[in-house]
Amino acid sequence: MWIRCLTATANDFLTISYSFHIMQNKTHFLVAALTLVSVGLQAAEDEVVRDSVMRDVVVTGTRTAVPERAILATVSTIDGEQLRVQERVSVLPTLSELIPNVFITQRGVMGYGVSGGAAGGITMRGLNSGAGRAMVLIDGHPQYQGIYGHSIADAYQTMVAERVEVVRGPASLLYGSNAMGGVINIITKRPAADGVGAKGVHSQTDFNLGGGSYAGVQAELANHLTAGRFFSDIALNYQSSDNHRENMDFYQYGGVVKLGYDFSSHWRAWASANLTHFAAANPGPEQAPLLGARQWVNRGVVEASVENRYDRTSGAISVYHNFGRHKINDGHVATAAPRDFLFRSQDALTGVSAHQGLRLWKGSWLTLGFDYQNIHGECWNESTATRERLNRKMEQNMHYPLDKNLTELAGYADLRQDIFSWWTVEAGVRYDHHSEAGGEWVPQGGFIFRPAKNGELKLSAGKGFRVPNLREMYLYGVANPDLKPERLWNYELAWKHRLLNNRLTYGVNLFYLKADNLIATAMVPELGRMANYNTGETEHYGAELELTYQAGKHWTITTNHSYLHMPDDKRIPASPTYKGYLGAHYRVCKLELTAGLQCVNGLWKDTDDNGFGDTQEDTFFLLNASAAYHLFPQVKIWVRGENLLAQRYEINYGFPMPRATVMAGIHVSF
Repeated sequence: MWIRCLTATANDFLTISYSFHIMQNKTHFLVAALTLVSVGLQAAEDEVVRDSVMRDVVVTGTRTAVPERAILATVSTIDGEQLRVQERVSVLPTLSELIPNVFITQRGVMGYGVSGGAAGGITMRGLNSGAGRAMVLIDGHPQYQGIYGHSIADAYQTMVAERVEVVRGPASLLYGSNAMGGVINIITKRPAADGVGAKGVHSQTDFNLGGGSYAGVQAELANHLTAGRFFSDIALNYQSSDNHRENMDFYQYGGVVKLGYDFSSHWRAWASANLTHFAAANPGPEQAPLLGARQWVNRGVVEASVENRYDRTSGAISVYHNFGRHKINDGHVATAAPRDFLFRSQDALTGVSAHQGLRLWKGSWLTLGFDYQNIHGECWNESTATRERLNRKMEQNMHYPLDKNLTELAGYADLRQDIFSWWTVEAGVRYDHHSEAGGEWVPQGGFIFRPAKNGELKLSAGKGFRVPNLREMYLYGVANPDLKPERLWNYELAWKHRLLNNRLTYGVNLFYLKADNLIATAMVPELGRMANYNTGETEHYGAELELTYQAGKHWTITTNHSYLHMPDDKRIPASPTYKGYLGAHYRVCKLELTAGLQCVNGLWKDTDDNGFGDTQEDTFFLLNASAAYHLFPQVKIWVRGENLLAQRYEINYGFPMPRATVMAGIHVSF
């Protein structure tokens, strides 16, 4: 977690990543890192920090705004300044650097794609979003593909984000299915509550344009407006790249509109629409290149919310509709004929969510909530010649075209009670009913102890679960409509401490999780065929360390390290054994410098495209850096370099990543 000094400039933070335990013969990295730390410490001695650091307030771990130190969940917050300091279009690379035990797959300079060869998979403590075991939220609402249950990485844009909150560990108590490994909550921009009714019109417009390696282009235009009680955010973006391999071009464009009104200091209403279109070519793995493989995807989110906030109670009721249309050509190898059909799908996730927090008596906070979701999925094959639906099996091993709806209904309660000033108890339970998989009870609870000033020790146990998705139950020859939910128990010990007038913050987490009833594909004697079946189980344990130091007005240093142990026969791709990061940001006068070194060790990769083959293990170091110079208060020029060590590595098997790349541009605010 970052610490930001109020006397520092708005973007006064840094990032450098570093890993120590496997750099046996790379002592120069260690010397450089120690030198950087010593410089920062000397700066702290010479610089007087006049103001205290703002306390982090989060909403993801409890549904209502509360200091992170007061709740049981492990929540990391990345604010908008951190997300935008390197002028990245997507929030995901920054999260992969700054959050321990969170890893994001990549395959090129720009774009993640969907279907075969796609990247953008998110793993949290060894549980991955591709299988629906980790979830992305936007303003607390679930965002995933309705048929396959996976996240859509290209839809998570920096331009819409005020901040991102990440819960590591099960969050099913508040968010239900698909949150068994954790959640990433992208919180969109909104004015501060204490700015309600300010006189006059206040407007800020930002324009960002950049270009670089492999014909890369990124452009963003955004406006934020407040006029009395009315506020709005409007943003447009475009990005494209040829990428570093033939037949791997990518482009995307989209926009977001958010309108809101503050009826009073206690009541607010807002509505938003977020639409994006992207097209990605898939060159296939180097070992078996593909021709003609391409995806065209439209995704959208429409949501509205009414919120209330009082001293003794606060809450919201919201509706949301997340939808998408996909058109995919899976391509062909050079020795085969082109496909005569396209895979088409459309899906929708429509829901209603309501929650209210109450202070019943001194030291208490009770949260009550209700969730309803309807999940729709439809897919078919379409003739490339006539564009007509094909009235036949979609593939030799597939069932007939799918058109199905699922519903989920849930209620939950969570009570937090201060017993003494140094001891807090929290416990909650959720009941979730799925139209096909049945009901599931989800308990969670634990204790918070404060044995030292500005320090918290948290002990928790919580359950996570995931209901089977439409693909697993109804699509392809391995479909099984009788699947039951996957289940997980997580046990965690966490310590967090703030020192030196909150300029130094560190945290340590130890966790153990055991999952069973996992859905795997195996021979099922009762069915007489290969099928999806509740048979798998696994155990993971690990440790996480985070540290941030605000070394005066100009320097901020942060580092995080994570270790993850999984059984050798149940290793999950894109879940490295060790991930470390050391980063720094320096700003003086008009100049900003940012650098980060990340180490990934023990990254396992599938060597078979269907995910059932052998695996390989890889280790690599990534050095990323950026610089910005403010020509005028409203104008800055910037440059960003990635993989500056020109490492040869790959995350998805058969998709080597590019060597060093550069983007540069100009950012104008008025």
